[in-house]
Amino acid sequence: MEVALALDHVTKRFGQHVAVNDLSLAIPKGSIYGFLGPNGAGKTTTIRMVMSIILPDEGKISVLGQNNPESVKDRLGYLPEEKGLYKKMMAAEILTYFGRLKGISASVAKKKSTDLLERYGLGEWTKKRCEALSKGMGQKVQILGTLMHDPELVILDEPFSGLDPVNVELVRNLILDMKREGRTVIFSTHVMEQAEQLCDFIFLIHKGNKVIDGPLSEVKSRGDHGVLVDYDGDGSVLRSVTGVKRLNDAGKTAEFFLEDGVEPQDILRQLVDKVTIRRFDLREPSLHEIFVRAVGGEVDESPK
Repeated sequence: MEVALALDHVTKRFGQHVAVNDLSLAIPKGSIYGFLGPNGAGKTTTIRMVMSIILPDEGKISVLGQNNPESVKDRLGYLPEEKGLYKKMMAAEILTYFGRLKGISASVAKKKSTDLLERYGLGEWTKKRCEALSKGMGQKVQILGTLMHDPELVILDEPFSGLDPVNVELVRNLILDMKREGRTVIFSTHVMEQAEQLCDFIFLIHKGNKVIDGPLSEVKSRGDHGVLVDYDGDGSVLRSVTGVKRLNDAGKTAEFFLEDGVEPQDILRQLVDKVTIRRFDLREPSLHEIFVRAVGGEVDESPK
């Protein structure tokens, strides 16, 4: 396996606080790799060490085969968590500026900025100021800025943050396009559903410690299989179903994890007179379920 990024026993402290503890990872080239975990878990600190914004206190980081990440910065694309555009600059103008910062000539950068905006549905906004862009459009422009110099490795810190469903779909398609072009994409998120839809590999971190790391299919196979039910009605009655060792009820969708020896049909028979069932499926556990079980329920989803 050819590796795009490797971390070898990396630790980072801020005073007495250990933000990242003895972390080792190997991220395959050409994959979409998710850095997952609740806010404050250590995702952004890890990314900043990879980008040489801060340095590890212990351990080694190898990026694109180089032990000095600084030496390959021009082969990386990076979208930081703290995002922002120069409001008075036009969309094409700011992409051209990003390209010039990466050493691209003015003529090439100007053409590429226009091409990217056209390709991703922002052609009519080429000469509009960034202050006129919606949040989703601005987010897309910033991600396109990471592609101006054709990076081999793209790192996106919380790229879906604050986006509505339409713009989540647009950013998701953009990430898939990067993979199709042969790039390695790392993105961080605290929303597990986004990772399930996109990632080849995932890494779960909690309080600076690696909880789980590996191919998505392998990670999901480790958890308890259960029953997924979409329903209408009073969800409080779901708690009365017997033969269930764990229930995750999201309001209109519920996951049942069954006690040994209990058949899914037993659950279905108990539910038919209690709620209106719209879907009843056997399924693998969700990443949310796996993560919560792995950290013992100690998840703080509050904003940073």
